[in-house]
Amino acid sequence: MSDVATPLQYGDPPRLGPFLLQARLRVGPAGLVYLGLAPDGRPVSVAVLTRGAALDPAARDRFVTGVRDAMASRSGVRGWVVRAARGRTAVADALPQVLAMDGGNAPWVATPYEPERAGAEWFLEPVLVSGTLIGERHGPDFAPHWVGDRLPALPPPPESAPPLTETRRSVTLAGVALAALLMLLAVMLWFLLRGEDEFEQPRRPLPSTVFVPTPPPVPTTTAPGRPTPSPSPSQSGTGTPGPREGDGGEGEAI
Repeated sequence: MSDVATPLQYGDPPRLGPFLLQARLRVGPAGLVYLGLAPDGRPVSVAVLTRGAALDPAARDRFVTGVRDAMASRSGVRGWVVRAARGRTAVADALPQVLAMDGGNAPWVATPYEPERAGAEWFLEPVLVSGTLIGERHGPDFAPHWVGDRLPALPPPPESAPPLTETRRSVTLAGVALAALLMLLAVMLWFLLRGEDEFEQPRRPLPSTVFVPTPPPVPTTTAPGRPTPSPSPSQSGTGTPGPREGDGGEGEAI
């Protein structure tokens, strides 16, 4: 594997699980190793299989089995039994600590990053079985079909809504248009009901005309010592005039 750290390239995942990936540490035929950050801020190394290796059930099984064996070798009584049975106490103690792993369709493992000790790249070595590479002295002279792949296996994308077909698009547009039409009808009905309520309100009565009587004229004097009688209401109109002075009327005293 190459030990030269390089920036992330097109196709590299921005994160794996809770770990934020920052750069490539190593690239090999079995997988890639990244430098990342854990949620608590400490540096980690993350190894993920290549896309071709992840699609090979045998290669994926060797990777996942190696990670699980390392976790068992470092854990309590079970780890002591495994180390004693296999006689690999020194090797088990040298195994990196597994912080997290994923054994699904895109397997990866994260370990603490220590420049002087083996990191996540440890678990990529069992993926290539000894003796399977071309040119080796022992084993068949063939290489796995995925050797040469440099693209990491990516976790499956989150499920998204299926794309709208032409029929679904037409139905959606028809539903939106119908909703807009119903809203318009509701607004028009509201205005009509409001106008009828204002029309049915009783109108305020007009003020009645107040008749102001004309004051009688002020009497004027025609002869010394004798005022001129004021015309009676019957005399102001077109009725029969009353008796005048000097006539021999019935009501005049003799």
